[in-house]
Amino acid sequence: MHRIVITDYEFADLAPEREVLDRSGIELVTGPFDSREALIDACRGADAIINQYVQLDAGFIAALERCVVICRYGIGVNTIDVPAATAAGIMVANVPDGSIDDVSDHAAAMILSLARGLGTYDRAMRSGEWDYAAAKPLHRLRGKTLGLVGFGNIPRRLAEKMRAFGMEIAAYDPFVPDDAVCDAGAVPLALDALMGASDVVSVHVPLNDRTRAMIGREQLALLRPTAFVVNTARGGVIDEAALADALRSGSVRGAGLDVFESEPIGAGSEILSLPGIVLSPHCAWYSEESEHEIRTKTAQNAVSALFGGRPDYLFNTDVHPRVTVR
Repeated sequence: MHRIVITDYEFADLAPEREVLDRSGIELVTGPFDSREALIDACRGADAIINQYVQLDAGFIAALERCVVICRYGIGVNTIDVPAATAAGIMVANVPDGSIDDVSDHAAAMILSLARGLGTYDRAMRSGEWDYAAAKPLHRLRGKTLGLVGFGNIPRRLAEKMRAFGMEIAAYDPFVPDDAVCDAGAVPLALDALMGASDVVSVHVPLNDRTRAMIGREQLALLRPTAFVVNTARGGVIDEAALADALRSGSVRGAGLDVFESEPIGAGSEILSLPGIVLSPHCAWYSEESEHEIRTKTAQNAVSALFGGRPDYLFNTDVHPRVTVR
């Protein structure tokens, strides 16, 4: 019998996962685990691992004797040392299409909230004010430029939605050819040019060594003082201290943040008290529909890898998979 270990999860139960795994006669081990050592011991003989937030570093991966696949809930794989897994012959799988509409809806909602001053109006009314000018000055989105950092499935869907509000679209993505960006109705720009040309910058890149702090002080300094920054990708892509300074000084008008360098964000974080900011707790991916889809597809990735030799969504396509026999 194959064994799968779920390192960690934040859901009330594992019903969607069990529905998939039980059909294949798979033993599921879920913890809770008292320590990292206990988790490693549980995973040592596992055929597959499902992971949410626990960091699976090179040392962890080196201890996996039988594992053929690590399946990550959702799109990002920044919790997994992918090069170490690849070197060990372990496939890494994610779910890149489980929340395309949900994340793009959330980014659109943040853009609209910032553009219409809804956070400012809400706070003003709760403190007893009744003043249309509390969020002044506001400007129309029509004719403004939305700059997308990254041009994968989610930002393309966001672009479709924001065109309905009359926005022009620009995009930076070194992995997407300029003609493909143009074919999708966007203007391809280098990152610095995009920062200078955009009224709203929305971030949609994974977190890795190349993208960590790619939106730093130099890039933020290129923004217009009326610009907004939205991040529904990963917190580490933006230099949080630099963004806080820009918001405090007024060199950036506002920001919508769903993700943070450290999560959950600390109660004493300066980000929580900054003006012109809309916050949410890394929930852009969430709807009842997306949660069920992500969880079932994550479990199915494991089943497909164990019984078919390849997960439905293989991330490290250059891997030479190890073979395990029960």
